[in-house]
Amino acid sequence: MIKHMLILTLAAGATLLAQKADNTQMNERDRAKHAITADQQKMNAADTELARKVRKSVIDDKSLSTYAHNVKIIARDGTVTLRGPVRDLAERDSVAKKATVIAGVKNVTNDLEIAPSKK
Repeated sequence: MIKHMLILTLAAGATLLAQKADNTQMNERDRAKHAITADQQKMNAADTELARKVRKSVIDDKSLSTYAHNVKIIARDGTVTLRGPVRDLAERDSVAKKATVIAGVKNVTNDLEIAPSKK
């Protein structure tokens, strides 16, 4: 019995390892001419500090998922762009609100997406 369970477990693990993540759509989106990506973060003191403050606010909120803690926060000329997946609409709103409190309502572009649910 244990031997059969071990074989099934190993087979399931091999199947999971064989599956590959498909980020094609996100990669295509990031190559669009208008898309702001992390490498476009300005390195001046004001934008670096703005991004740091928003990141700290997000990371300090332990109620947020790992997805939310890892969103891209890109500051350019006083404007913050948020990109990446979050678990749900509540997290999307929470991260955006944190950025808005720090950068101002007119200075946040919310491009956060809801991650597909795991099945």
